[in-house]
Amino acid sequence: ARVEHPFHVIKNLFRHRKVRYKGLAKNRAQLKVLFGLANLVLAKPALLA
Repeated sequence: ARVEHPFHVIKNLFRHRKVRYKGLAKNRAQLKVLFGLANLVLAKPALLA
Protein backbone atom coordinates (compact mmCIF):
# COMPACT_ATOMS: atom_id res chain seq x y z
CA ALA A 1 0.00 0.00 0.00
CA ARG A 2 1.05 3.56 -0.63
CA VAL A 3 0.80 4.49 3.05
CA GLU A 4 3.17 1.75 4.20
CA HIS A 5 6.15 2.83 2.11
CA PRO A 6 7.21 5.78 4.35
CA PHE A 7 7.10 3.45 7.37
CA HIS A 8 9.32 0.99 5.47
CA VAL A 9 11.83 3.76 4.76
CA ILE A 10 11.85 4.90 8.40
CA LYS A 11 12.21 1.40 9.81
CA ASN A 12 14.76 0.00 7.37
CA LEU A 13 16.73 2.94 6.02
CA PHE A 14 16.84 5.01 9.23
CA ARG A 15 16.75 1.99 11.61
CA HIS A 16 13.95 3.42 13.79
CA ARG A 17 12.63 0.51 15.86
CA LYS A 18 11.55 1.91 19.21
CA VAL A 19 11.29 5.24 20.94
CA ARG A 20 14.51 6.87 21.97
CA TYR A 21 13.37 9.47 24.46
CA LYS A 22 11.08 9.58 27.47
CA GLY A 23 8.33 12.06 26.78
CA LEU A 24 5.79 12.42 24.04
CA ALA A 25 7.00 15.76 22.69
CA LYS A 26 10.55 14.57 21.99
CA ASN A 27 9.37 11.37 20.32
CA ARG A 28 6.83 13.28 18.24
CA ALA A 29 9.52 15.72 17.11
CA GLN A 30 11.85 12.89 16.16
CA LEU A 31 9.13 11.14 14.14
CA LYS A 32 8.25 14.38 12.35
CA VAL A 33 11.89 14.80 11.32
CA LEU A 34 12.11 11.17 10.18
CA PHE A 35 8.91 11.43 8.13
CA GLY A 36 10.16 14.66 6.58
CA LEU A 37 13.40 12.94 5.59
CA ALA A 38 11.43 9.94 4.29
CA ASN A 39 9.41 12.31 2.10
CA LEU A 40 12.64 13.67 0.65
CA VAL A 41 13.99 10.17 0.03
CA LEU A 42 10.78 9.12 -1.70
CA ALA A 43 10.59 12.32 -3.76
CA LYS A 44 14.26 12.24 -4.81
CA PRO A 45 13.68 10.64 -8.25
CA ALA A 46 10.99 13.20 -9.08
CA LEU A 47 13.14 16.09 -7.86
CA LEU A 48 16.15 15.03 -9.93
CA ALA A 49 14.16 14.44 -13.13
